[in-house]
Amino acid sequence: MNKKIEQFQRWVIKIGSALLTDEGRGLDKTAIKNWVAQMAALHQRNIELVLVSSGAVAEGMTRLKWTQRPTALYQLQAAAAVGQMGMVQTYESFFHEHALHTAQVLLTHDDLANRQRYLNARSTLRTLLRLNVVPVINENDTVTTEEIRFGDNDTLAGLVANLIEADVLVILTDQEGLYECDPRIDPTATLIQKGYAGDARLFAMAGETGGTLGRGGMLTKLRAAKLAARSGTATRIASGKVPDVLLRIAENEQIGTLLLPAKAPLAARKQWLASHLNMRGKLYLDEGAVNVLRNAGKSLLPIGVTHVEGQFERGEMVACLSQDGEEVAYGLVNYNTEETQKILGYPSDKIEKILGYVDEQALVHRDNLVLL
Repeated sequence: MNKKIEQFQRWVIKIGSALLTDEGRGLDKTAIKNWVAQMAALHQRNIELVLVSSGAVAEGMTRLKWTQRPTALYQLQAAAAVGQMGMVQTYESFFHEHALHTAQVLLTHDDLANRQRYLNARSTLRTLLRLNVVPVINENDTVTTEEIRFGDNDTLAGLVANLIEADVLVILTDQEGLYECDPRIDPTATLIQKGYAGDARLFAMAGETGGTLGRGGMLTKLRAAKLAARSGTATRIASGKVPDVLLRIAENEQIGTLLLPAKAPLAARKQWLASHLNMRGKLYLDEGAVNVLRNAGKSLLPIGVTHVEGQFERGEMVACLSQDGEEVAYGLVNYNTEETQKILGYPSDKIEKILGYVDEQALVHRDNLVLL
């Protein structure tokens, strides 16, 4: 991340609910106006910007005079529908002061799990960037269900970074960055200034707890950084309360926590495979199969599977796990649950004899499999 600013031309910026809301009085328009001014200054440097913004539910709660975040999905959807109006109006008016157009984009996990809709979303966002428009993205809370919701806008931001192959993901939060332990409990906690996305030691340091208005905590931000790293995106987690935080990040000032990709970027199709959050089933692998997937880059054969969980059809996404439950890979399975249960543990040349037919020799072909 020591490159000049000119080499980082595409940013995803995520702003959380704790920053966007004014202590239960709705959107903090003064703070939003300040961030928009910073983004406009970045845009003047020919930096392409995509904004992932929370705040719709919080704004809706304020307008509906709700003092506590509801837990029922239909109430969250209602609050989001009401609050989305105010949030979009606020961004549109402030960006307009800088002669910048904005576009509202609402996404669900189902949009990114479906290959055609994934490609459509990518094309739309890239077209908006070419037109010098700033897309304002949020989860489509009004129509999502428990099964397809992202669960937090940190995760959504990580997936958007994959979608547009961003150079940088900036996650603005109410904390200075990632600490070795919770600074709200231990004031002597040390800030982690730099690390690698996906490092298990960092996940161990992160807390599970989110704020009153938001769904995410530091753990979701680390997960977002791990997702973003799959497309070669670096992530900066920083406090949105720091004066001129975005401009200072652009000048490579050490603010917050920088998480760098530890591996080479995945190919576009592999990124799509990795973006799936909801698995239809689980395949548990023996040690030999785990080694083959990780070290030989081969397909998963039924002989390496010990047992199956879930109900899935041919072509659906499944997780491949080691015997101790560690996720090894995601992939599109070539046989449904019942067929898989019949052929697991057998060599591929026995499939036709067992099932009476053979569609594929592999249970999950390497072209449809991504390592985690």
